[in-house]
Amino acid sequence: METTNNPANKSYIEQKPKKRTTTVLMILIGLLSVAITVIGIMYYNNNKQLTEEKQLIVEEKMDLERQLNEMIIEYDDLKTQNDSINTLLSSEQDKIKRLLKIDASNAQKIKLYKQELETLRKVMRSYIVQIDSLNTKNRELTEENIQVRTELAKVEQDRSLLTKEKEDLSTQVAKASVLSAKNILAEGLNSRSKPNNRSSKIEKVKVCFTVRENSIAKPGKKIIYLRIVRPDEVVLTAGGSTMIEVNGEQLVYSAYRELEYENKDIEMCIFWDKTEELIAGTYNVFLYAEGAEIGNTSFVLK
Repeated sequence: METTNNPANKSYIEQKPKKRTTTVLMILIGLLSVAITVIGIMYYNNNKQLTEEKQLIVEEKMDLERQLNEMIIEYDDLKTQNDSINTLLSSEQDKIKRLLKIDASNAQKIKLYKQELETLRKVMRSYIVQIDSLNTKNRELTEENIQVRTELAKVEQDRSLLTKEKEDLSTQVAKASVLSAKNILAEGLNSRSKPNNRSSKIEKVKVCFTVRENSIAKPGKKIIYLRIVRPDEVVLTAGGSTMIEVNGEQLVYSAYRELEYENKDIEMCIFWDKTEELIAGTYNVFLYAEGAEIGNTSFVLK
């Protein structure tokens, strides 16, 4: 069969390869567009994830810094009156401050932050246990100290009470041991040693009395002093050194006499010899022994 050269067939054969190339090119462009889109989405997602991770790191860092700053305050609250403990607490605070200066900009440093924070918390817990133990011991010691001081105060109070009772007893004994005189009689005597109440006739003054029995008083030699006071408050003296001390006061006396005291009633008289003029009026008479007044009376001269 003989082939015929048809121009239309030739044109068809030339257009078919060309159309196939265009289709392939369009498919490649489509695939490239899809690839670019996928890559863009992946980039966006990765970038978003990185941003979120970075934000999370920042938030974690801020939270860790907050916890560390709170720990510094907690360490301040833990400080006590114990200087050694306070030094250790301050050292731990310095560690925290140094840790806060670290620029925790990635996950690795954040992990280090967390590890250090946990270590610091363990250390703090150990200090809390120690301080609680010390506080317990201090409370026990304080309670014991209060109890001891209370007991000492009671002992001191009892001792003071005993001392006072002893002093009171000593005072009572001292008062009880003081001599006393009874039946005191004072009168003027004339030149013939006869009683007389005219001041111009008096040559002596006689004072008689009884020193009372006193079983508490110390026996032995005693000196009884006589003091006669004129109506004008002038003390009649015997001349010379005539001063005695009575209750811390220096007094002038008129005459004295010694006796041997044996804790029994003893009668005696003391005489004052006239050394100065007498006047009319009431004369007051006082008796003294061992620095205390033991009796008094009075008499009148015309």
